Amino acid sequence: MIPVVVLTGFLGAGKTTLLKRLLRDPGYADSAVIINEYGEVPLDHDLLASSEETFVSTSTGCLCCVVRSDLAATLMDLHRRRRLGEVPAYKRVLIETSGLADPAPILHALMTEQPVLETHRLEAVATLVDALHGAAALERHPEAQRQVRLADRILLTKPDLADTTALRATLATLNPGAELRDVLHGAVPADWLLAAAPRTDEWLDATARHSANLGSVIIEREAPIPAMALTLWLQGLAEHLGTKLLRLKGLVCIAEAPEAPAVLHGIGHVMHAPAWLEAWPSADHRSRIVLIGQGIPPYWPLRLLDAIEEEVRAASALPG
Repeated sequence: MIPVVVLTGFLGAGKTTLLKRLLRDPGYADSAVIINEYGEVPLDHDLLASSEETFVSTSTGCLCCVVRSDLAATLMDLHRRRRLGEVPAYKRVLIETSGLADPAPILHALMTEQPVLETHRLEAVATLVDALHGAAALERHPEAQRQVRLADRILLTKPDLADTTALRATLATLNPGAELRDVLHGAVPADWLLAAAPRTDEWLDATARHSANLGSVIIEREAPIPAMALTLWLQGLAEHLGTKLLRLKGLVCIAEAPEAPAVLHGIGHVMHAPAWLEAWPSADHRSRIVLIGQGIPPYWPLRLLDAIEEEVRAASALPG
């Protein structure tokens, strides 16, 4: 499986500076970088703006390309060329999104396209926020807020040019589960940016502590949840909440296999198939699920789960 890191951030946040820096950094060698422009004018991507060739190799071993159609198709074409030896055997993919883009569709593609699922693994979402203009962007543009809310890591750029106290507080309110790090001139340690996202249990704990300010719904359950009830509940959330649900994560004790938790992950109306940990990360074996969104009725998800679980248990008790 090839790990994928998504780089996002509003216009002017410093994505181009970061990209140019990492393309020169040996720490990012053996990477493929996909620039997902979707109609934006190329912003000083020296390797690409003057080239008609889709794929361009760099001196450090990185491979850089522009999405000119469908992201999933580009990923799979790149993977095919890698398999055939037509491009360097990169070990990871970094996707830079458009500054005006909601990253959710990109995450949906990584989570739902079967050929992509079979060959790639979403490792983390990193969002850049400009210390000078980030607060204004977050206040005026919903896209900037969604970029922050969906992040596993937040990179605060140009922190030497402004007082960031208020902005840091805003970012912590929007997404307390994300790791926050200052970034000067696009210098980001490879071992941090390319690492897997924070553990689900850490994200759950950090988000729960800030639930009142987040528009979050937290569900904690002592008793194990039947697998069928969980499946139907996730389907119900996707169908009825849709774009109101920005992100969902959870550790769930499944009644049929309580010895290890299932990990839930959802973006918008798309729910990833549950993955299984080898063991519980702590002595706490409760099911813990956090939904982050806008306009989610606070008690509806839990009442829906209760109703579905009751129906499933009643059906399983029927004879024959």
